[in-house]
Amino acid sequence: MSVFEYAPAPESRSIVDIASSYGLFIDGDFVDGTSGTSFKTINPATEEVLSEVSEADAADVDRAVAAARRAHDKVWSTMAGAERAKYLFRIARIIAERAREFAVLESLDNGKPIRESRDVDVPLVAQWFFYYAGWADKLDHVGLGVRPRPLGVAGQVIPWNFPLMMLAWKVAPALAAGNTVVLKPAETTPLTALLFAEVCQQADLPAGVVNIVTGAGATGQALVEHPGIDKVAFTGSTAVGKAIARSVAGTNKQVTLELGGKAANIVFDDAPIDQAVEGIVNGIFFNQGHVCCAGSRLLVQENVAEELLVRLKARMSTLRVGDPLDKNTDVGAINSREQLNRITDLTAAGDAEGAERWSPECVLPDNGFWFKPTIFTGVTQAHRIAREEIFGPVLSVLTFRTPDEAVAKANNTPYGLSAGVWTEKGSRILAIAGQLRAGVVWANTFNKFDPASPFGGYKESGHGREGGKQGLAAYLQAQEGDR
Repeated sequence: MSVFEYAPAPESRSIVDIASSYGLFIDGDFVDGTSGTSFKTINPATEEVLSEVSEADAADVDRAVAAARRAHDKVWSTMAGAERAKYLFRIARIIAERAREFAVLESLDNGKPIRESRDVDVPLVAQWFFYYAGWADKLDHVGLGVRPRPLGVAGQVIPWNFPLMMLAWKVAPALAAGNTVVLKPAETTPLTALLFAEVCQQADLPAGVVNIVTGAGATGQALVEHPGIDKVAFTGSTAVGKAIARSVAGTNKQVTLELGGKAANIVFDDAPIDQAVEGIVNGIFFNQGHVCCAGSRLLVQENVAEELLVRLKARMSTLRVGDPLDKNTDVGAINSREQLNRITDLTAAGDAEGAERWSPECVLPDNGFWFKPTIFTGVTQAHRIAREEIFGPVLSVLTFRTPDEAVAKANNTPYGLSAGVWTEKGSRILAIAGQLRAGVVWANTFNKFDPASPFGGYKESGHGREGGKQGLAAYLQAQEGDR
């Protein structure tokens, strides 16, 4: 039987205008960094340099925090919630209007398929701002008493896997609650954050309410440790999260940490197999597996494991790997050479420890950072690939016989961010979900997000919640008389 081939359907790069260099966004304007140093951000699909970006040092962080403090004390925290909401609604509308521009830039800078940037990331970003705009004049109903107060200046550090979406998850609730923000995007994906700075200008957001300082780990450390920061919000690796927790210990800073994961996707023998296969593929190959809540451990009941694997391999053979700007692409580029090396090293450990590797046949581009969608069978809980977060398009398959065994294997991890349960029985879904030590449990689906639903984990996956009124409460404190 012949295979139907899709003609290339590339999105136009002309949609977005990328400057040759960018400064820092402080106090409402783009400014040069104090040190004058910069770094290159590249397209991971081609290794082409996209732009040079200023690297902020401690003096720049000082400037940004000072601007945020002035804006908080003189303008933003004293503004009526209904007035703050107008700015958030305006930002949401501008993002929706410039959605195509944001989507193309995100795919260029990150490597994810344009189909995901266009249909998932950017719409969710607009939804997050719309949602929290609706909360800005209703803070009395968050559950912290009458007239809760903002914490002050929030220092926010976001990762490279969902650059724009993580920005929205942090900036929108902070602003709705009356805080001001100093944000540091990841060094490999700063461009959509800098485009968001233009949106803040377009929306006439008061100067200093949002400040963006670009740089690497030293910039983030200077921000987190700055004495003028009242709230730290971080999404990223568990190792860095632990370091942040140590650095803020003994201070009055409030902290939200959303860290790594090693999620179990549990398929019972009564699950709709084809639906489960789609959920498994979405759970691990969405965004090249660069997802903290990715379903990277498949636990399948033993008596349906063989059938499910046959169908899963058939489905994986249809995935298209290649140009992120091609609308037909399912799996894009790995974000950086460093991350590709980590994925390569961990999968080599899977081979060395006796697991069986399988990938569909596909031709990878000559330039850029690429890795084939991969599954490992014959995996045990002792394997490194079943214990460590790979953060790539790699699935470890384990089997179980009983529900108790499934729960035990799912919980046998230092992480606790997410999980999935596939079964036709509603009673089983509720019973299993209640036993899983995971902050989010999806039932007969995976990787679904809504701004009204809180997200966060247990154990080494962090603490605190983002999304919903719980995410808003993380940026508020009760008045003394209401405690």
